[in-house]
Amino acid sequence: MGCIRINNMVVYGHNGVYPEERKLGQKLEIDVDLAYPIETKVRHDDLDETISYSDVYKSVKQFVDEHSYKLIESLANNLLHHLLATYTTVEAIKLRIRKYGVPMAGAYDNVEIEVSGRHGK
Repeated sequence: MGCIRINNMVVYGHNGVYPEERKLGQKLEIDVDLAYPIETKVRHDDLDETISYSDVYKSVKQFVDEHSYKLIESLANNLLHHLLATYTTVEAIKLRIRKYGVPMAGAYDNVEIEVSGRHGK
């Protein structure tokens, strides 16, 4: 099974538990892994035989632009279901969403949520 990965997509979202997070927003980084049978589907060097990276990026960005959640876990789950419904030729999808500037004490780079799903599951 092949895998198409788009790494470190930078989007701006209005997600968070606190009102100031939802009002001001913050940078999110998103990785999308698409399990796709490249070995059997891509035979003629034709974009129609694969998944358009540009379309996936646009789908992710538009979803984040149009939705706001208190939890990035909710963002991750809902985005996963949206992508599974949109890209029906992929076998499975794994998402990682990183949020920076989380209002909690301590030294850390970011908080990351990972979700995955398959068609029919």
